[in-house]
Amino acid sequence: MKGLKFGSKIIFVINSLVAFLLLISYILPYIPPKSFATLSVLSLGVPLLILLNSLFFIYWLLRVKKQLLLSLVVLMLGWNYINSMYKFSASTDIKDDDNFSVMSYNVRLFNRFDWLPKKKVKEEILAFIQKERPDILCLQEYRTGDPIDLEGYNNFNARPTQGIKPGQTIFSKFPIINSGSLEFPNTYNNAIFVDIVRRQDTIRVYTFHLQSSGIETDVEKLKQETSSHLFKQVGSTFKAQQDQVDLFLAHKDKTKYKTIITGDFNNTAYSYIYRKVIGDEFKDTFEEAGNGFGRTYDFKFFPMRIDFILADKAFTVNGFKTYDVLLSDHYPIKTTLTLP
Repeated sequence: MKGLKFGSKIIFVINSLVAFLLLISYILPYIPPKSFATLSVLSLGVPLLILLNSLFFIYWLLRVKKQLLLSLVVLMLGWNYINSMYKFSASTDIKDDDNFSVMSYNVRLFNRFDWLPKKKVKEEILAFIQKERPDILCLQEYRTGDPIDLEGYNNFNARPTQGIKPGQTIFSKFPIINSGSLEFPNTYNNAIFVDIVRRQDTIRVYTFHLQSSGIETDVEKLKQETSSHLFKQVGSTFKAQQDQVDLFLAHKDKTKYKTIITGDFNNTAYSYIYRKVIGDEFKDTFEEAGNGFGRTYDFKFFPMRIDFILADKAFTVNGFKTYDVLLSDHYPIKTTLTLP
């Protein structure tokens, strides 16, 4: 730090800390939350750490200082993280007669408790779905007690189904030949699946809603939370998610069909949870054909992508879109796929 003024030295110390935290975050996908829950919480802050390191790099670049190398090297080491956070290439939208679309959307109980200052949120969500008409529609935080009807669709768990939790439902234009639920213990969350027939292919589609941390998105309410309580709360959530993912993977491994996984992970693409689900079999449709930040959650501090559509590598991803539709605390996402 020779040659730096006192103020610049302080900035470089902060820069060093931020760069170190981002570097540590690169190993988080390989550390089970049950082994180190506190450290796993850092995965939520990766987008912020990337943005801060980018700002530090620009700061030193404009001052023509060699200190720019610190953040530059750390960012380059995590290039895959940057690519997962922001897609620099334009979104593809390849037209193909074999295309079919899959949409995932956490509808937040159709605004049952008036989180949004709108009176007809359910009607607006329904109008949006009817306009887009995806071939397969996966909804989370769905109310079976306040169902929707979609003409031309088959469905599973769109109305109360005995023995199955009401939070998730799947609509399909294609015939559903099998369906079921994986109930996560000690929670309202679960995973459901359908086997659909499209032409000569049978495809398994999952949707799930993993354990939520319950962190406030309102800035003033969040300020009232102590850091120790937040770390404990999120760490406990990630441990529960690990159990839920283990159950899900054991169930998924029993199917012989090409599979699509959708849902609200309540975790980021930098987490152990995401790495375990995507494994070596699947690809992230946003990373294949998305554009921009691809944020799916209305978090005020930085863009959060916690909703995913993962497709078996046998599928070709021909398009991906994140809709700027604020009718929930999540944004709907849709991908276009083909199966050669």
